[in-house]
Amino acid sequence: MTNDGGFSRRQWLQTAACGFGGLAWSAMANRAAIGATRSAAQDALATAGPHFAPRAKRVIFLFMQGGVSQVDSFDYKPRLAKNDGQKMPFEDSRLQANTGTGASTQRVMGSPWKFKQYGQSGRWVSDLFPEMARHVDDMCLMHGLHTEGVAHGPSTLFLHCGATTLVRPSMGSWLLYGLGTENENLPGFVTISPSAGNGGARNYGPAFMPAQFQGTAIGRAGAPAEQATIRNLAPLSGTATEGRQRLDRLQMLNELQRERYPHDDTLDAAVRSYELAWRMQSVAPQVLDLGSETAGTLERYGIGHKPTDNFGRQCLLARRLCEAGVRYVQVTYGDNTANPAWDQHSNLPKHAEHALATDRPIAALLDDLKRRGLLEDTIVWWGGEFGRTPYAQNNGTGRDHNPGGFTVWLAGGGFQPGLAYGATDEFGHRAIEGRAHMHDLHATILHQLGLNHERLTYRYAGRDFRLTDVAGRVVREIIA
Repeated sequence: MTNDGGFSRRQWLQTAACGFGGLAWSAMANRAAIGATRSAAQDALATAGPHFAPRAKRVIFLFMQGGVSQVDSFDYKPRLAKNDGQKMPFEDSRLQANTGTGASTQRVMGSPWKFKQYGQSGRWVSDLFPEMARHVDDMCLMHGLHTEGVAHGPSTLFLHCGATTLVRPSMGSWLLYGLGTENENLPGFVTISPSAGNGGARNYGPAFMPAQFQGTAIGRAGAPAEQATIRNLAPLSGTATEGRQRLDRLQMLNELQRERYPHDDTLDAAVRSYELAWRMQSVAPQVLDLGSETAGTLERYGIGHKPTDNFGRQCLLARRLCEAGVRYVQVTYGDNTANPAWDQHSNLPKHAEHALATDRPIAALLDDLKRRGLLEDTIVWWGGEFGRTPYAQNNGTGRDHNPGGFTVWLAGGGFQPGLAYGATDEFGHRAIEGRAHMHDLHATILHQLGLNHERLTYRYAGRDFRLTDVAGRVVREIIA
């Protein structure tokens, strides 16, 4: 029998199986069949592992969307106060990008916040971050960072994927591809409250890699973190035996599709993702439930207090995910508006609002990781896609984008604690000492995880790709 399109009933059922077979899967009982149709990419994952002994096992990336001002946070520049209000010539990245002309006269803008020295290392931190300042002896401050792109979209993609325009795998995807997962019952790569803008899902996507290396999103930027969860975790109705029987029947349909399309990585990735979803039903709900934490822990993260509740939940969830074996956790402080979070072009004092929301939770995260013995082999990475200018934008009350010199900090994972590496000029505008490109930062983080960035490659369309493209060096000066 055929339908009007000329398909036999058998052909139609085989084709449709891919659609309704995607409801749930049962790989644990069919590992032999799955292994028989594995692609080269899956074989690579099965043998994934570090190139050499790692110093770290996992990463928590605290993404400060929009670009925190380095000269108002961790890069103290007395010259700004001395020359506050004076007109001086500066190389303007945005002007150069738009017109090709680099220099313009701008009004120097001193910081509204005072700086103090903290810790045995005596590092300077502004009054924006008094809680994080208590941890400067755990931080490795990189003051000489510079990057590509002067707008949020390109720079955000470069931060996450190592490219400003081309569709490339995100850093979490590279780590999952290179190292595999530590836990079969949870995703290896999770992004908490990601933004839909400035690259959106590309910032946690696998690009041309198999879809199994995609990050799993929990919540979204701008939405309450209290509502952030993984959808469709509820088990199928009926008894466990009935559920198993349904899954086994669906698996038979899946295998028909596998036989028909043995080299379809997308199909294989979909099957694997639903296998994971089935296993997650018994593990993920407990990991996502912050109610099991003590009242003291919730208080330390600022949960239950309006300024800090949202980001406090995100940071505590990041700790719980890492503790449960998630390899890479990306935590976004941002929103889905046209001017994301820290992007203060005309209202620099708003930095104080964002600092109040993030300072206490991040300090609590560092405290918690250290107390539990996790900081030693966990890299905590804090920073945005670029910094901000030391002069007022359009003679106003805010700062423009500055990719030429800014600060990020790293803690744990074998980095030198209490170190300040690199420097910007006397105004905090351009990196002049210990210059480190974003490719260098990526290479260095990969190195601490036991991966040689030059050997971590993926062949696509006849070319070997890597996160650091054809650049990048390991910044060994910051390694303990």
